[in-house]
Amino acid sequence: MKLSDMRDLLARHDIQLTKSLGQNFLHDAHQLERIVAAAELVPADKVLEIGPGLGPLTERLLEKAGDVLAIEKDARLIPILRERFSAPRLQLLHDDALDFLKRESRDWHDWKLVANLPYSVASPILVELAAGVRAPKMMVVTLQLEVAQRLMAQTDDDDYGVLTLLVQLDFEPRGWFKIPPGCFFPPPDVDSACVCLDRRAAPLLAEPQRKIFYRLVKKSFSQRRKMMLKLLKQDWPRERLEAAFAELNISPMERAEKLSLEQFVALTEKLPLA
Repeated sequence: MKLSDMRDLLARHDIQLTKSLGQNFLHDAHQLERIVAAAELVPADKVLEIGPGLGPLTERLLEKAGDVLAIEKDARLIPILRERFSAPRLQLLHDDALDFLKRESRDWHDWKLVANLPYSVASPILVELAAGVRAPKMMVVTLQLEVAQRLMAQTDDDDYGVLTLLVQLDFEPRGWFKIPPGCFFPPPDVDSACVCLDRRAAPLLAEPQRKIFYRLVKKSFSQRRKMMLKLLKQDWPRERLEAAFAELNISPMERAEKLSLEQFVALTEKLPLA
């Protein structure tokens, strides 16, 4: 789908794009091909696409994969998508994707997420999808560059934080590439990037411990410049915390940004669900 095709479709249907929905449609053929290549699609793959817009990525997903489930929030775009695609392998839903994911206890473990995510809800969508045994086997997503940097961050990076750890608990970053604003219509005011995340072969924590990990991470980063131990004392007994820190050779003066994912996992295993 060329930029001229996008303009023509929107004009014929008298649609003005809505900034609040994060409607910046990727039209550059080269970037679309890079995204599809990163997803390593085969005909047996089932793909979840969130925010198909006018369908430039949907078109390529249908060419390479098997079943495609596309969730679009903007009701005005549904007739266009139905007009463009009649493939029985495409299931098109008019819904808010985040609400859908929270509402439907669906098992995504044999699916791939391949999507140009609406920037305003990209982080909560990824956290919702990434959690646990039902997570997709791969996520290849285009989002705001600063969010991409958080997903790829390592210990002590400026971008390292809650989002990094909540997603990397279950997914390993494989790579990323920048996408210039001019590849979108209309061009966004921010830089963009496509990130590739692979689900870990084995979970780092048992299911009951995940709640402890989420709570631990969020509390530890609630005030980044404060010592972790002081923040965690609000939720766990001081003696238990000090013993765990000592056993894991973590300084009582340490801040959260200095601890690796592996250290957060180890600390989780030593703390009760208070």
